[in-house]
Amino acid sequence: MYFYDIHDGEAPTEDGFTYRMLYLDPQWLERELSALFEDAPLNSQLSFATTLASDTRLAHAISLAFEALHGAELRIVRQSALDGLLERLTTHLHWRTRYAEDPRLPRVAQKAREYLHANARYDIGLDQLAAATGVDRFRLTRAFKAAYGIAPHAYLVQLRLATARRLLARGELPATIAMELGFSDQSHLGRWFVRAYGLTPALYRKRCSNLPDR
Repeated sequence: MYFYDIHDGEAPTEDGFTYRMLYLDPQWLERELSALFEDAPLNSQLSFATTLASDTRLAHAISLAFEALHGAELRIVRQSALDGLLERLTTHLHWRTRYAEDPRLPRVAQKAREYLHANARYDIGLDQLAAATGVDRFRLTRAFKAAYGIAPHAYLVQLRLATARRLLARGELPATIAMELGFSDQSHLGRWFVRAYGLTPALYRKRCSNLPDR
């Protein structure tokens, strides 16, 4: 897939310009395309149906994928971002087809939720979760969103953060909690915690326990 942007080579402002590039492995694209669509044509290639396309949701999906891949995120977060990008990209295909209703999906969501609760401390991947539920990642994500209103990776993060809150309230240290819950380090936990609750884990611990950091 190629993206063209015609310009004169000059920066639009005196400050200049920068850009960020996200390269997708062609072999990964081919493999994932056949997994996403039951009726993908043989030797099909990703391409836009129209020469010029305006898709803010695609731009957002690209940005999310870039940040997830370059931000040392959880494996399930990285995979979810790439899946979201691929699914948004393929809305522009001529031949795109959708899955028919699958009677397994309600049970799939429940099994996935149970698996996440049982393995919340591990670096779970979407592929691992899909294997445990018996469907592909895309069916899994759709089923989970339909049942619980959020994607599996978001549910896992919320589950970890809720556990972190309980442990912090008991006085445990943020660094210890980050390691126990599978975050890459204390700052990784901190980013998610601030995003969810508006304050750092250390400040939350202090307010709940009145214990000094050691």
